[in-house]
Amino acid sequence: MKKKWSSKWKSSKSPRKQRNYIRYAPLHVKRKLIVGHLSKELREKYKTRSIVIRKGDKVKVMRGKYKGTEGKVEKIFTKSLRVGLDSLKITNKRGQKVYIKLRPSALLVTELDLSDKYRLEKLNRLIELKSKAKQSTSTS
Repeated sequence: MKKKWSSKWKSSKSPRKQRNYIRYAPLHVKRKLIVGHLSKELREKYKTRSIVIRKGDKVKVMRGKYKGTEGKVEKIFTKSLRVGLDSLKITNKRGQKVYIKLRPSALLVTELDLSDKYRLEKLNRLIELKSKAKQSTSTS
């Protein structure tokens, strides 16, 4: 029987293979795929274009029916690669409040939750790496 997912797979032009890689990926890999763009201010500060979205980050919806809505990330749906915001909930048939699941690509991160020291360290390392790379390209 052929293996459904492999960490050794690199890339393919075939959309079918790309979709299946994501579909059968384990949760620890899918978690890293929930990435959103940073706002201009954050992009300049952290010298990176996008970052993994986490619970507590403040985001703005950029596309779709809820365009312009801002809210705090309250739930991450790792299996379906979606995000739930505190400001976007609907009532289902049972009368329960449920999250509207949004694609992370339609979100713009406006404020990061920096309560986690490991995330802060990672961002600082990223700033250092980018500044060293910029210096080395300017000297040559």
